[in-house]
Amino acid sequence: MKSKFNIIISFIIFFKVIFSFGQQDAQYTQYMYNMNVINPAYATDDNDIINFGLIYRSQWVGAVGSPTTGSFFAHSKFGNIEGGISIVHDQIGDVVKDTNIFFDAAYVFPVSENTKLSLGIKAGLSFYSTDFNGFVYSDPLPDPAFAENINRVFPNFGGGAYYFSDKFYLGISAPNLLKSKHLEEGSGIVIEGSEETHFFATGGYVFDINEKIKLKPAFMTKAVSGAPLSIDITTNALYNQKFELGIGYRIDDGISGLFNIRVAESLRIGYAYDYTVSNLGRFNSGTHEIMFLFDLSKKGNGYDKSPRFF
Repeated sequence: MKSKFNIIISFIIFFKVIFSFGQQDAQYTQYMYNMNVINPAYATDDNDIINFGLIYRSQWVGAVGSPTTGSFFAHSKFGNIEGGISIVHDQIGDVVKDTNIFFDAAYVFPVSENTKLSLGIKAGLSFYSTDFNGFVYSDPLPDPAFAENINRVFPNFGGGAYYFSDKFYLGISAPNLLKSKHLEEGSGIVIEGSEETHFFATGGYVFDINEKIKLKPAFMTKAVSGAPLSIDITTNALYNQKFELGIGYRIDDGISGLFNIRVAESLRIGYAYDYTVSNLGRFNSGTHEIMFLFDLSKKGNGYDKSPRFF
């Protein structure tokens, strides 16, 4: 009975995440440090540093077939041009795998003495595959919708804008503008799925509370056809430019706690935990997210001492 129940839950998660016309792009709790994955116009305005980042997210731990996401990015500035590469790998159990490899390029315009506007584009490929071999069905007969494995490659591109200074940022973006069909209708059975366009709006600010404490509120809004609006609100407190502690709320979905610490001048390590407050919370023990940020000097002169707030 328990085995059949787990299978049913797996199918619910599977259809909810992949085959519905709903939210498909990966979710991040530490989104403020993974910005160029979301927005190709993300800019640092630092000619001397190459930024590297790695985030691993294990979502809905304890639920059978729960999704995992791994993302890597490298980003830098060359004159007025900023850009880099981002790789995102999503996986649902051992069944669905989706790997996205994108290159970003952005041009930075000065707006005032302290503010700048960056406009960027993102282009690359998505590698999508399914493996239904050994799939266990709760019904006596196999479902024809899962009769054939899928291996496809889709081109895609996106765009964005990013308005920023040393103390704040505002961004809008659509990382994937093309709707790529993963499945189609066949044998009278609707098994169609597609990569829907996601629209992001992000923002953040740094308040100087005193010489050692800075308060960093931020938000991320994600909109996609067929799914409720997703809104993240986060507030972090940075102490002595080394230790950061924060709390976040994803409306009608989850509560988050997060922290990161600068273990070396060029390396920051972070962790976030999400507690699910929706009905899905009965079937999982939460979500874990680990982050590594590394800054490399192009000139070999060591790490730039100015703090990296976003």
